[in-house]
Amino acid sequence: MAKTQATESKTIRVRLFKSPNSCQERHRVSVRALGLRKLNDVRELKDSPSVRGLINQVSYLVRIEEGA
Repeated sequence: MAKTQATESKTIRVRLFKSPNSCQERHRVSVRALGLRKLNDVRELKDSPSVRGLINQVSYLVRIEEGA
């Protein structure tokens, strides 16, 4: 009988706290790629290198919270 691995992956919560209106176009696209639309919008995303890269690019617009 094969063992099954628990597929519990870590998640992070991302909150948009500053408006991307006066930012570069590619930063606005990055915010949209994270799934954030309005101020104080929160998304729970899988913690992966690609998501971390998007967050790093727009770190001055978002806040992250480690999810459970």
